[in-house]
Amino acid sequence: MPHHSLHAAAILLLVILKEQPSSPAPLNGPNWTYFGPDGEKSWPKNYPSCGGQMQSPIDLHSDILQYDNNLVPLKFQGYNVSANEQFTLTNNGHSVKLSLPPSMQIQGLPSRYSATQLHLHWGDQNDPHGSEHTVGGEHFAAELHIVHYNSDRYPNASTASKEPQGLAVLAILIEMGSFNPSYDKIFSHLPDVKYKGQEAHIPGFSIEELLPERPEEYYRYQGSLTTPPCHPTVLWTVFRNPVQISQEQLLALETALYCTHENDPSPVEMVNNFRQVQKFDERLVYVSFQQGEAMQVQDPTYAGLSLGIILSVALAGALGICIILAVSIWLFRRKRSSKTGDSSKGVIYKPAIKKETEAHA
Repeated sequence: MPHHSLHAAAILLLVILKEQPSSPAPLNGPNWTYFGPDGEKSWPKNYPSCGGQMQSPIDLHSDILQYDNNLVPLKFQGYNVSANEQFTLTNNGHSVKLSLPPSMQIQGLPSRYSATQLHLHWGDQNDPHGSEHTVGGEHFAAELHIVHYNSDRYPNASTASKEPQGLAVLAILIEMGSFNPSYDKIFSHLPDVKYKGQEAHIPGFSIEELLPERPEEYYRYQGSLTTPPCHPTVLWTVFRNPVQISQEQLLALETALYCTHENDPSPVEMVNNFRQVQKFDERLVYVSFQQGEAMQVQDPTYAGLSLGIILSVALAGALGICIILAVSIWLFRRKRSSKTGDSSKGVIYKPAIKKETEAHA
């Protein structure tokens, strides 16, 4: 009897569990997209951190910048990977990702951070403004993120991503300009990972070539992952100076990839895969360069103010010149009029003298 009761109880328990609604899916479970029903606005439903504090990306503008002379130039150890080694390029359905070896490390941060992967964000060919961070409210064409995890404290990136200061991300802003051979070492392989889940092996190269000029000039702040689960565990370094890629390279990035699998009957292009800027609350962004210099170069509002001042001064100068010319012309005409009057009086007087002379003769 006890045996039959136990068996019945087990069956009843299985039935109850089967009919229970499923529990929230794990972090990699629910589908998420940038638009549509599973777009940004719905992220907080499955990923609470996406609706929380310390979120990224943000707008970098002069009001929140503060110079910090303790921000030293970063050093990049192991970034020059031999061509004999291989990187794995993957289409993960949200971006194109390049896996990186942990021997690549950043020096100059409070802890040692080892590389794990890099990926990109971009717009589309009709609106090529797909950077995640903005400067003075303005988007760049695209943005590259090099992701590192705190290898002094945590065994891997997955564990570190859930912990304070577990990750450090280098962000490179990308603008349209001249052809970039270093970036083409990635872009030339995009057709090999056209669809979600596809992978390709590419020769190693120096990741440091992807960094901008003067990498010692950067913005630094505490933020989050810009994709679900949006953990607020990222120490962000956004380089001040952008890099350039050609229009053809940007177009290749905007048109080569799909978010869907190869055999999907409804293919979805991988475009506009960037998160909108988030509220910055009471945080500050620390910069490694003087704030006044940052405003002059980076902030369009400040640039507009400077231009307005220059135009005002130029206009005032032109008006002053016009007034001086007008006064000079008036004085010249007055002087000329005065001389004409004197000349007329002389003509009337001379005949009188002549007549008087003739009388005496």
